[in-house]
Amino acid sequence: MPVPMVGRTAERKEIVRAWSQLDGSGPRTVVITGAQGIGKSRLVSAVVGELGPKATVVLSGAARLHSPAPYDWLASILSRHPAPELSIPADALAWLAQDSLVPAQRYAPGALLRLACRAVHELVGGGPAILVVEDLHALDPASLSLVAELAGDPTLAAMLLVTSLPARHGLVARTLARLSGSAGAVRQHLGPLGPAEVAEIAPPGLAEDLLARSKGNPYRLSELLAALPAALTAREQEVLSFLAAGMSNKEMARSMGISIRTVAVHVSNVLRKTGNTSRTAAAVWAAARLTGSRADTPG
Repeated sequence: MPVPMVGRTAERKEIVRAWSQLDGSGPRTVVITGAQGIGKSRLVSAVVGELGPKATVVLSGAARLHSPAPYDWLASILSRHPAPELSIPADALAWLAQDSLVPAQRYAPGALLRLACRAVHELVGGGPAILVVEDLHALDPASLSLVAELAGDPTLAAMLLVTSLPARHGLVARTLARLSGSAGAVRQHLGPLGPAEVAEIAPPGLAEDLLARSKGNPYRLSELLAALPAALTAREQEVLSFLAAGMSNKEMARSMGISIRTVAVHVSNVLRKTGNTSRTAAAVWAAARLTGSRADTPG
């Protein structure tokens, strides 16, 4: 049960505006940072689907190995976009694509970087294109150099959407700074969801607890929401939360503005769908599943 894109309206509008300003004078770069599970990739996916006019091509790459090899970002793109028509020497293309039968002879780093830039140019064509750089922090140094070169290339008709964990030191930090300083760059840092945002997607009566347990992290929140009984309707989830609070049918009816008989039907459905035989058992089940122990809250 993925968390809807609540609380990201301003960021989405800013990216859409950056796309509309792509005028052929060079690429636009959007750098999105944030903690793990904060929704960086989901924001990119949502925005790519709503951009207008549509991109002529969307190229998405990321580190493919636990120990990144040179040009992992481009290699992951080439693995999904076979391009035999590229005007790149076959042996150089084998290096860039991380071919298992790569020639023994190596290219000089500068020469290979120029060929990598040419490969991306030819894949983009006349544009406008979108280049998605997932998890910049995990990429190899050659990929970082390539992405930085592309962001500063005035002849590239593309928008770079870059996601990364924050970095304060080292090559990743310097690359993020370089990307953020490119012409017309957009810099976004995603924070956790707040109480009002969690309340938009949480079942009645559970927003405060879900916020405390997830600390506003969308990925953790989606895990907690997935633990809710998927078959329950919104009314039945509300009844379940009231059962966990120890409310009687009469109290539920008054709170929900419905008849006691209708409440009884909802309670019966909740018992059946959750596999419990009594309202007490359902209350205990709900308290354990929906509230849980504060001691297991992730750090």
